[in-house]
Amino acid sequence: MLPPVGSLTMRVFRALGLMSFGAYAGFAGAAALFKRAVPSRGDAESDEVALVAIFDGVQLKSHATAFKGGSMLAWFGGVAVDLREAQLASDAHLTLHALCGGIAIKVPAGWRVRSNLTALAGGVDVRVPEPEDAAAPTLTLEGSALFGGVAVGARAAEAAPEP
Repeated sequence: MLPPVGSLTMRVFRALGLMSFGAYAGFAGAAALFKRAVPSRGDAESDEVALVAIFDGVQLKSHATAFKGGSMLAWFGGVAVDLREAQLASDAHLTLHALCGGIAIKVPAGWRVRSNLTALAGGVDVRVPEPEDAAAPTLTLEGSALFGGVAVGARAAEAAPEP
């Protein structure tokens, strides 16, 4: 004899709910362990950075004299980097990963940005106009956004307020 339809439906929903909760708890637990094992490296003067934001946020305004790149990871967190006052080294390369988090990068309008970023159930938005100068410095981006996002944009630096 088959169980009533309402009972079967409730069992299926309960099983799916428990499975979803277990997957989320496992993902969050792994992120918490990873946060302790992998600290952020880099400051405003660093030519290379390794920024990690797990259940947290990281902000950096770079003044590097030869920014080479590095890596950024946002896992249930966010990374905001302003590179408009940095000087770019040749062959600069950034590896970006956003897992249920976000990364926002501001670059100067004179830079060329090459993006090899991919997204799965997330988004990637690179809005940097192509410079007219053929010798413009180039920043190459690689990585992925999984249930997260990466945004790169070029704007002029804000002018200091006048007294």
